[in-house]
Order: sequence, then C-alpha cells, then structure tokens
Amino acid sequence: MKERARILVVGGGYVGMYTALRLQQKLKPELRRGEAEITVVTPDPYMTYQPFLPEAAAGSISPRHVVVPLRRVLDHCRVVIGEVTSVDHAKRTASVVTLATEEEGTGPDQLSYDELVLAPGSVSRTLPIPGLAEYAIGFKTVEEAIGLRNHVIEQMDIASSTRDPAIRDAALTFVFVGGGYAGVEALGELEDMARYASRYYYNVGPEDMRWILVEASDRILPEVGEEMGRYTVTQLRRRNIDVRLETRLDSCSDRVAVLSDGARFPTRTVVWTAGVKPHPVLAATDLPRNERGRLRCTPQLTVDGAAHAWAAGDAAAVPDVTAEEPGRETAPNAQHAVRQAKVLGDNIVHSLRGEPLETYSHKYVGSVASLGLHKGVAYVYGRRLRGYPAWFMHRVYHLSRVPTFNRKARVLAEWTLAGLFKREIVSLGSLEHPRAEFELAAGGKPPEDPKGSS
Repeated sequence: MKERARILVVGGGYVGMYTALRLQQKLKPELRRGEAEITVVTPDPYMTYQPFLPEAAAGSISPRHVVVPLRRVLDHCRVVIGEVTSVDHAKRTASVVTLATEEEGTGPDQLSYDELVLAPGSVSRTLPIPGLAEYAIGFKTVEEAIGLRNHVIEQMDIASSTRDPAIRDAALTFVFVGGGYAGVEALGELEDMARYASRYYYNVGPEDMRWILVEASDRILPEVGEEMGRYTVTQLRRRNIDVRLETRLDSCSDRVAVLSDGARFPTRTVVWTAGVKPHPVLAATDLPRNERGRLRCTPQLTVDGAAHAWAAGDAAAVPDVTAEEPGRETAPNAQHAVRQAKVLGDNIVHSLRGEPLETYSHKYVGSVASLGLHKGVAYVYGRRLRGYPAWFMHRVYHLSRVPTFNRKARVLAEWTLAGLFKREIVSLGSLEHPRAEFELAAGGKPPEDPKGSS
C-alpha cells in the first residue's frame, strides 16, 4: 500500500454506508497506523432504509428507527455533511458544499483523494406535467413519508369539519402515480392506516375516501411477475382502490388531477412515485456514462476506463454476469446495492494491496411487497406467495436486512407493541413549521404552506 490512501465516498445511502463500513473493517490496521483515511460526504447524517418508508408513513415504525446514524456506525471514518457538486477525476479533486461554506460565502471546498467511490444514489424522475412541481409529493425520503402521513390525516380533518361538498371530496381523494414498489406499498399502507383512522371520525367512513393508482404500463409490480401483478390489482380493487393501467397523469394544476383517459379528479393529494433517475452530480464529472446517465462500470465495480474510480447502486451501470442475454445490467435495487457494496469495499482493499479483484455476481432471487397490514405478495426462488405468508416474509426479510442490531431490535419491539395496542392516528404536521406559533405570538404571521395541505 502507498504511504497514505485517501478514500472519498460520495453518498451515504446503501452503497455509500456499506462500502465505508466494509472499508473500515478491512483497513482497520491501516487506519490505526494512519496509512488510510476514509471520508464520506453525504447530504444527511443518516442512511434511510427505504423499504420501511411505507410502514413509517402508516405509523407502524417510528421515523427515527427507519434511519441509521452514520457517525455512530462509521466511527473510523470522517463524515462530512454536505454535497459534492462536481468531480475532476483527472486531478483527483471534488468540490464540496457544506452548511459552513454557505455561511462563510467562500465557495465550495476542494477535497483531494486517491480512490473515489461514487454512490450518490438517485433522485425522483419527474416529467414536465403542469402543476406537478407545485402540488405533488414524492416518496423517497423519511421526511416525505412522515409529511405524507400528516397530510393524509389533515385531509381527513378538513373533510370532517367542512360544509362544502367540493372541498370534502377533494380532501378525500388520493392519487398515486406509479405502480412500482414505492407507489403500491405506500398506497397500500396509507389506505390501511386511513381506513383504521376513519373509525374515530363520526362523519368520515372508508367508503367516503377515493384512492386512485395511475400506472402508464399494462401491469404493476413487474418485479414479482405477471401473475402476482394481476393478483395485486385484483386485491387492490377489492379494497375499492381505483387502479388505472395504461394511463398517465396529464396535469394536476389547480388541484385537479387530469388523466390521459379523460378522467378528472379534484384532489388535494398527488403522490409521485413514477421512477427515478441518476443523481445530477454524475453529469458534473469527467467519468464515462451510458445513454441513461449512469456510470459505465465493469463487473469488478470499477468505472470503465477510469483508474481509481469505483461505483455501484443506482448510479452505476453494472454488467449482470449471471444473465443469459448479453449486455444486461443489474437492476438498481437494494438487493444488488448491499451486495455490490461488499464486493466494492473488498476490491478497493485488494487494489490497495496489489491483489486481484473479485467479480460481482448475484442471481436475482425474487421480490417481496407489502400491501398493508397482513397483506402482501412475493415471488421468491420461483415460488409465489400471497396474503399473510407474503406479508410475513416481507417483514422477516427486511428485518434481517436493516443495518445494525440496534435498529433490528427497535423495529421488532415496535412491531410487537403495534400488535398489542392500537395504531397511532396523530398528525404532527405543525413540526414542518415549528416557529409558526411563536411568530404569530410575536406579531408576525406563520409561513404559508405552498402545497395548501392545511
């Protein structure tokens, strides 16, 4: 190993956290002797376990147990809370903006490195749909999940107290766009939660609410197979959820969702889960990308043609060596990301020590999805499961995958308590504007909610 290896990890999600964790385990002697340094640059001081976002939105799991504090887990790494805005790999430097640089007004810091791991993840893939930016809600972060929960309960409060039928109907109409995991699981969990909460409203019942799932293709949940996708559509429709396949959202201006089939729904809730795209920082690097904007990678998780640059997860186009047809890439999901991070970390260590690199190889074993409490679908090792067994497998699988024993124990404890006691149906929407009451008391006025959620 060279005199000092400076490793820069961009991103603190699945790949970023697990790679840094692997590196600090494998390079323990080098870190102790000062021969290696690991820096993790991430916008948030935590990693979000995204498969638990629907349950956090439904109140089954506390929001703080869906995230893993990076500084506690990566105790031998330097964690910098900020964003990498550009990378000049030819010069081995990255421009980093932090809260301190914004306060100082001196411009981005320049971080030098020897080995670069690019794992910034993805961002929501939006379309130029009128009203989308003004009124829609995403579902990629824990803040969005809890904000959506608060929003749904607030809409029930509005519907319960208004005398205007138009306002009531709009408040009780919930439109979800995107039939992948995020959209279906979020819809299933929140409909379950709202159905339960309605028993505490004297004038709002489950039959008063309208839940609509809009999907542009002819099927939902493609990961669990066509048969289980059809089963999911049947189950959702039995719950009076309006599933519209081969349909697009054309507009949601003025709080009216206009669909491509001509339907119009006045609504105060549009949830956008229609796919993701690579993080914009990839375009601000001098590294090769494919036509979809992802980094071109080798099966060893190096960036193709760029020495000392590595990538995995949503940001990387990694060849799938287990696929029968040539040119196929691994899917950008958590199942691959966690396993790629392990190989990536090991390969960086191999590279530093002059050892041969490993090839990433993992055959897709299947998928599980929750449709609400005690409801789910699964396709695992060629076997199809539905209902309670699939839901139970979903919980067992993700409990085994959530990082740290601390989080596993807390999530299991919350699930146990949730089975013994009633759901929480409290909205804490005021958390989004914590100074509003004080500003009003001090003579000012509280900030307006741009989404009009309350």
